[in-house]
Amino acid sequence: MAEEKKLVEEITAREVDFTQWYTDVVKKARLMSYSSIKGFMNYLPNGYAIWENIQKQMDARFKENGVENVYLPMLIPESLLEKEKDHVEGFAPEVAWVTKGGNNELEERLCVRPTSETMFCELYKTLVHSYRDLPKTYNQWCSVVRWEKTTRPFLRSSEFLWQEGHTAFATAEECEEFTIRMLNVYADFTEEVLAIPVVRGQKTDKEKFAGAENTYTIESLMPDGKALQCGTSHDFGDGFAKAFDIQYTDKDNQLHYVHQNSFGYSTRMIGAIIMVHGDDSGLVLPPRIAPTQVIIIPIRQDSECVSEKAKEIEATLRKAGFSVKTDFSDKRPGWKFSEAEMLGIPLRIEIGPKDLEKGKCVLVRRDNREKTEVDISEVAEKVKELLDTEQQALYDKAKKYMDTHISEAHTYDEFKDCIENKPGFVKAMWCGDEACENQIKADTTATSRCMPFGAEPIDGKCICCGKPAHKLVYWGKAY
Repeated sequence: MAEEKKLVEEITAREVDFTQWYTDVVKKARLMSYSSIKGFMNYLPNGYAIWENIQKQMDARFKENGVENVYLPMLIPESLLEKEKDHVEGFAPEVAWVTKGGNNELEERLCVRPTSETMFCELYKTLVHSYRDLPKTYNQWCSVVRWEKTTRPFLRSSEFLWQEGHTAFATAEECEEFTIRMLNVYADFTEEVLAIPVVRGQKTDKEKFAGAENTYTIESLMPDGKALQCGTSHDFGDGFAKAFDIQYTDKDNQLHYVHQNSFGYSTRMIGAIIMVHGDDSGLVLPPRIAPTQVIIIPIRQDSECVSEKAKEIEATLRKAGFSVKTDFSDKRPGWKFSEAEMLGIPLRIEIGPKDLEKGKCVLVRRDNREKTEVDISEVAEKVKELLDTEQQALYDKAKKYMDTHISEAHTYDEFKDCIENKPGFVKAMWCGDEACENQIKADTTATSRCMPFGAEPIDGKCICCGKPAHKLVYWGKAY
């Protein structure tokens, strides 16, 4: 019991220091560690396994939408990057440059990719000639480098893992439809698999991606009341196509520029999972994304009967399609329970001599520690039921939190009070003038998170200047 308590005491309580709690969980759950280069992290097996599950399941959804995987070079010539002025200016402060190859100075600087729009444009210029070559819907899983001043594991690092989709379409209508479609893929995945509710909407011009005509986003709310941008999908129109001269011949032998889109989702979502679902005992993983869904902990494993039955249960669950492990280490049972909770394993099975006598085992949910005694012969059916219930319970809890942390503001004083004293999203009207958006940020440090789809106006005046307004915006402090 003392060992179990000691393990938990090494995590700072969320209410005491949320930031330190987050760092403690990352370390104690062995998700990531710091490397010798500031901002560059080591993804440890427990953390990388979560990303592998995200990649596997997201990739399947991409392929259902006709997306194909490719891989492009990580180095981008400076001359290529500079073909799209707005894009270059947006990334210039964060770019890392390669200037030497071995002992020789390069004739041209090479940028370590912060994103790959320009490389895909160069590729599409060689692949697209006719309407028959369209659409092109490519994606790559890779890392990117953005030289961040302030870093934090998963949420913001100088190098991170992600996927970046890049497409080319014949018409603006096709491009816009696909842009929204991929945003909805992100939103559905985040809610259905990660159990994190999101708000879907459009970014303001100030907050949109460099070089995009429109940027669409999904925004979630963390337990400290800050917003997190979870995934984005950008409609570039034909701006990049004109910069890179990507044209195709239509059925009437007329030349047109293609319309392009990009979409991205990254390892920052592991940070979101930690914050949204974790507690003072460590990580809490939604069953659909957990690398290990079930852990079996034998009590009195020196008993041959107990050990053999644990192995039988593991085999039964594996055959039923669950990811499962049995802890046969020589640690005390209390320590094993605490460690399993620290790692966020959704369900543990306890089995000892007394359980065996009754032909039963005990199932314990990670989220609420609820115990259920079940016949060993029915363990697979009960595991499925409890994992499904836990998945839904995690989403419902997060959704309730988000719904109860959305405020409305009708005056600027009310708005400032909400931002200062009511953590979460604040709904308020905006006139569309960037000057008001800048003023709000200067006065409150809050930024526009998105203009939510289908939102009804709450009144007719801009929260900042009082002029007529038709845009409802979710505002908030963000990571």
